[in-house]
Amino acid sequence: MQISYPDWLTPQFVYITLSAVVAVLIWIEGEMLKKTDGKLPKSKFFQISSLLDTSWFFVSVVMLYAIDLTPLAITVPAAYGIYTTFGWVYGTRLLKRKGIPDSPKDLVVPAKYIAYSQSFSLIFFALCLLVLSAPWLPISQG
Repeated sequence: MQISYPDWLTPQFVYITLSAVVAVLIWIEGEMLKKTDGKLPKSKFFQISSLLDTSWFFVSVVMLYAIDLTPLAITVPAAYGIYTTFGWVYGTRLLKRKGIPDSPKDLVVPAKYIAYSQSFSLIFFALCLLVLSAPWLPISQG
């Protein structure tokens, strides 16, 4: 028996939708960090969410090559890759200013990094919505 899927349920649609979910998770993580003044929350949700959005970088790199993305949709994994790479550099520079702690328990995520992440999450979420709605918008699909 073959299961038939709706025409709109493509690998691109699934990847872009999950990317939008990752954007929401990044926002929530930022809010959680603000409540703890940058200290890593002792929350299973936070740990799983952090692991998921970190691994999403590798998922995004694979998606660039594994699925057929429209030219507009290519911006989603590209943007996530740039955000993650720049975030590693930016976060490291911010931490070096205060000194890198010996233990993760002593780590305090700088407010500037939280703002960077949340700003990206808003723009990334909007980009995902644009890509998802592009088939119904009067824009060139190239």
